[in-house]
Amino acid sequence: MIKHIKDESFEKEVINKKGVYLVDFYANWCGPCMMLSPILEEIGNSRAGYNILKMDIDENPRVASDLRIDTIPAICIYKDGILVDKKIGFREKDEILDLLEKYKD
Repeated sequence: MIKHIKDESFEKEVINKKGVYLVDFYANWCGPCMMLSPILEEIGNSRAGYNILKMDIDENPRVASDLRIDTIPAICIYKDGILVDKKIGFREKDEILDLLEKYKD
């Protein structure tokens, strides 16, 4: 299941958590973001143990600015609250799964 988070909850939902978290930074007007969204939904709904979060950069600009995200979609992978990888642009399902598996314990 995918959870939408906000600037105010980012620390609680990502930084203070153990495990691997994928945060998708997107905007509703972004074509590649719209293409990526169903892929992330499919991964989130079909695979237990994957933590997938989404942040709308128009509604939540602080975290995106802090992370210097100026191109979307942007996928950030956190492990135990630490940013371990960042990918810019659309990614295929297999690449996303490989990325998540890479950082799993």
